[in-house]
Amino acid sequence: MTGATMFNTATPNNQANIVVLGVGNLLLSDEGVGVHVVHQLMKMALPPGVAVIEGGVYGLGLVDVVANAHRLIVIDAVRGGEAPGTVYRFGPEELSLRHDGYKMSVHEIGIMEVLRLAGLVGQVPQTTIIGVEPRSLEMGMELSPELQAKVPRIIELVVGELNSSA
Repeated sequence: MTGATMFNTATPNNQANIVVLGVGNLLLSDEGVGVHVVHQLMKMALPPGVAVIEGGVYGLGLVDVVANAHRLIVIDAVRGGEAPGTVYRFGPEELSLRHDGYKMSVHEIGIMEVLRLAGLVGQVPQTTIIGVEPRSLEMGMELSPELQAKVPRIIELVVGELNSSA
């Protein structure tokens, strides 16, 4: 995957079967929350077999990553209609939450479309989406105070998912 940043605890004898994927656009403040969180996770000691990937806005470039994972944890900004900073945890089958995923152009696709395409070319891994309600999608590389305050909680949720997958 060209341009993506990856931290992988897998060894040649222990391939990554759990992928933690942070998606979003770092240039649009809270839209980049998934990327900010995976940057923090890359600094942590994680269980063997975990790949932490900065997916950014790669869209179609993530289909292969998703299709080859056995377990997928996605971190993204999610518009669910609640107060900024609200943290959501759901599976892709729970479509009652509206996940629009901000798109920079008509050529980019969101994570829900990536999951659907992965199903067409291979498998859809067991997937958990951890989302947070954005406050701002304005130009800027910093998270709003509401989202910055939630980063430790999001990391805690991801670690909990990793521990339950072990």
